[in-house]
Amino acid sequence: MTTLYRNLIDGKMIETAATMEVVNPANEQVIGLVPACGKDELDQAVAAARRAFKTWSRTPIDERRAAIMAISGAIKENADELYRLLTSEQGKPHEQAKGEIFGAAGMSAAQSTLSLEEVVNEDSDQRLSRTRRVPVGVVGGIVPWNFPVMMAIQKIVPAMLSGCTIVLKPSPFTPLTTLRIAELIADKVPAGVVNIITGEDSLGPMITEHPDIDKITFTGSTATGKKIMEGASADLKRITLELGGNDASIVMPDADPKKVAEQLFWASFSNAGQICVAAKRVYIHEDIYDELSQAIANYAKTVVVGDGSQQGTGVGPIQNKKQYDRVLELIQDAKDNGYKFLTGGDADPSGTGYYVPITILDNPPEDARIVAEEQFGPVMPLMKFSTESEVIERANNSEYGLAGAVWTADTDKGVEIAEQLETGTVWVNEYLHLSPFSPFGGHKQSGFGAEYGIDGLKEFTYPQVITVKRDAEVA
Repeated sequence: MTTLYRNLIDGKMIETAATMEVVNPANEQVIGLVPACGKDELDQAVAAARRAFKTWSRTPIDERRAAIMAISGAIKENADELYRLLTSEQGKPHEQAKGEIFGAAGMSAAQSTLSLEEVVNEDSDQRLSRTRRVPVGVVGGIVPWNFPVMMAIQKIVPAMLSGCTIVLKPSPFTPLTTLRIAELIADKVPAGVVNIITGEDSLGPMITEHPDIDKITFTGSTATGKKIMEGASADLKRITLELGGNDASIVMPDADPKKVAEQLFWASFSNAGQICVAAKRVYIHEDIYDELSQAIANYAKTVVVGDGSQQGTGVGPIQNKKQYDRVLELIQDAKDNGYKFLTGGDADPSGTGYYVPITILDNPPEDARIVAEEQFGPVMPLMKFSTESEVIERANNSEYGLAGAVWTADTDKGVEIAEQLETGTVWVNEYLHLSPFSPFGGHKQSGFGAEYGIDGLKEFTYPQVITVKRDAEVA
């Protein structure tokens, strides 16, 4: 029997007459039905958020923190159920799903400790001037399908902590775990503070253009981000956009191929490569290229591609048919152009489930689609480079600027190279580490604004300056 899930509006779990099917990407079976909300349900959710904002924005910070900790606790206490549900709708292996669920709980708890302190601008005999941060209002959050729980929490928690209320839209591909969390927290958060509604892609523009929503926070593709920016411009909504990336890893000649091969593999292939900051272009110095590329290919042969719910699976399916077809198109383009494959390249689109074999390309040209475009799948192009200046130029030759990495035995040199990369985040000798206390955001067409840390929290506020003239003669 297919489970029917409900939405959270004004503290109540609601159903709609119209529903949408959610499919397990491992076997293409329908595993859930969720509400297909339209304008009426959106208006109800926004109205509830607007009513709740009047009280929540004046609620003491310690009470807001307590509500966030209640969310964190609910996720942690139900982690076993949640990670299995996440695997069934998203496809990632159980261990990676556990990481997302426990990561969301941990991020919630950590970020609840943040605070926005007032700043004294002037304290003189003449006047006292201070800057405080005030909540923007009602937030519209739009979440992607690659990390549906973590990205939902990353929008809900700073909104709540800042004093905002939120209407959140999960991806129609992966709404189930988020809706189950909604059910778990419905009685732990004041009515209207958090509203979670599901709908087709058409619901997104309705949120962006809704006159009673004050801010949009979106994670997803650059193309969609541009549409959101356009839609939000009509009434000058505040926006935070975390968009696409074509992230470069640079491996210097002093790196040990035996030690970095496995790390580089998972930098690219975690979550089947469906990570905005995955290593999507790997530049290896020519002195170690042959040894390292072979070491990565050999390690790839030990990793199982399959159903994420099965023990031993390392790489699960692509999450949805549309993305699956796009990845296959990029692989076919590489074949048509005669590029060399070290592994993979032989997907079977006639099979059940959206599986793409681990695919590693051997030194394709810089203008190849598989290099120039964000793959967002289990595909890794490896390229040779000769000089430091050359590889920095090649790494920066992208419309994106989300993240990157440098691998070297000389950490000072790694930092020197990192400081020349045109990205929001650069790792030296590690990958995929995000801190709740450090800002995360993109340069160029990877978006603007920040998530995480104080900078991310400020995105949900306005600065307000209050100046008091001392000894003024007014009475």
